[in-house]
Amino acid sequence: MPDTAPSAAAPLIVIDLQTGMFDGRFDPPIHDADAIAGRSRALIDWARRSGRKVAFIRHDGPEGDPLAPGASGWPVWPLLGQAADEPTFGKSVGNAFSNPELAEWVAGQGAKDVVLIGAQTDFCVAATVKGALAEGLGVTVVSDAHSTLDSLEEKAPDIIARHNEAFAGQGARMTTTAELTEG
Repeated sequence: MPDTAPSAAAPLIVIDLQTGMFDGRFDPPIHDADAIAGRSRALIDWARRSGRKVAFIRHDGPEGDPLAPGASGWPVWPLLGQAADEPTFGKSVGNAFSNPELAEWVAGQGAKDVVLIGAQTDFCVAATVKGALAEGLGVTVVSDAHSTLDSLEEKAPDIIARHNEAFAGQGARMTTTAELTEG
């Protein structure tokens, strides 16, 4: 098995790919939003075909935030096609593993590793990589299936590339959508 391959039990964790990341109503869409949605959908389909579980993470922003519970930006992006039996875990901080139910769910799959995609690279994805590693899980990051917004100092593609290097340096396995879905 190549070094980039997650275990057969590793679930796909879809981080914060919520309507507000795509619809442009309050903030610009994440960088390369349409391609990120397409690759995410391909990975969700791959996970289902390969018998893996899929979980969605939803950021619960404070009242008045576009990602606040009940706000228009809060739901998981409908075009991802979340199935009725695929759980959603809420969180109010960056690390998805701050919700202990996620770690329990991953353990319940018999999984010792996870595959991570989502938004935003430099916030919730980075925090969840660290959180999963702190839980003792192996982490596979799909390098072309996470995204963010430009910052004042740096363009989104540079932020993504810098974080991909950092994730690898932290011990995450790095792969691409094509390596997983066509492999």
